[in-house]
Amino acid sequence: MAFNFDEGIDRRHSDSSKWNKYGEEVLPMWVADMDFRSPACILEALHKRVEHGVFGYGNRPQELVDVVVERMASRYQWQIKPEWVVFLPGIVAGLNLSVRAFTAPDETTIAPTPIYPPFRKSSAFANRLQLNAPLRLENGRWVMDLQALESQLTGKEKLLMLCNPQNPGGTIYTREELQQQLAFAQRHGMIVCSDEIHCDLLLEPGAKHIPFATLSHDAEQRSITLLSPSKTFNIAGLGASLAIIPDPQLRKQFNTVRDGIVPSVDVLALTAATAAWRDGEPWLQELLPYLRHNRDFLVSAVNNMPGLTMASPPATYLGWVDASALPVENPTLFFQKAGLGFSPGADFGEAKFVRINFGCTFTTLNEAIKRMEAAVRSVS
Repeated sequence: MAFNFDEGIDRRHSDSSKWNKYGEEVLPMWVADMDFRSPACILEALHKRVEHGVFGYGNRPQELVDVVVERMASRYQWQIKPEWVVFLPGIVAGLNLSVRAFTAPDETTIAPTPIYPPFRKSSAFANRLQLNAPLRLENGRWVMDLQALESQLTGKEKLLMLCNPQNPGGTIYTREELQQQLAFAQRHGMIVCSDEIHCDLLLEPGAKHIPFATLSHDAEQRSITLLSPSKTFNIAGLGASLAIIPDPQLRKQFNTVRDGIVPSVDVLALTAATAAWRDGEPWLQELLPYLRHNRDFLVSAVNNMPGLTMASPPATYLGWVDASALPVENPTLFFQKAGLGFSPGADFGEAKFVRINFGCTFTTLNEAIKRMEAAVRSVS
């Protein structure tokens, strides 16, 4: 089966937040949604559900629960129980609920830096202090240095917030690295919230994702695992996500904080999620080589531009570009003036970086690189 990822779809004249952020002179390559049409299996499932014609309150969908249980078993040999699954209207809700459920106002969270902005915001919104473990570039991989925090710990640290694969760096953590994270959490008595939304977007052939919760029984019982088909199958606007929470007490705390604040997932989102995880694998297996080609083209081009460097991300469709050697004060604004809408590195904790979404047609990416090259030449 062939899917056309080169198809140019006009999103500028739709309700796309990605394409309507800037004027028409700017190519938007910021927020993490792709420009590809979602798999036909999702569209067909949605059409069928729409034809039913009634959109009342939905129930917990047993088929989707079964799909999740089977998926965890077949992909990761993780035998989860149906009652562990808590549906959410987005991963960001899961991050915020975890902070509020597992820390008191005078307690502290720990998260990497740079990191997906809602990790930082979730603690700020709840008025919790957050310590940030720096990511360091080692052998072309962004890895987290938890040991750098040891001297700052006060005993108030209660929630370790992980992101695997890492956003924005794209790192797929090894078992040894995950064991080190677990040992840190055990040593300091911490609950672990692991955002694994990009776990299916592994660009290296043979690469394996290891859920944090599968490390051991202890890891499982102290963990909240956040998952969604939204990034993988380009259905972020439908908002279907879930938390897997094995420990009944943690699950109760999580749901207690959720009640009355976070709504249920709507019926169309649940329909899309079921179709994605049940039938979307052929589409995904053709998407990954396309993204890999885009990534390789972007990495090569960026590393040939004076003042810019980029480590090749083994996962996600996001490029984390170091512009610290570029002679400009604000790289994001500099590139925006050149017609490129990138995510500001400052939002992630690194003002001299930009994040580039290469989940787009090759034509769009090629045009973006031409604009980058012209901009860099103008200050070199």
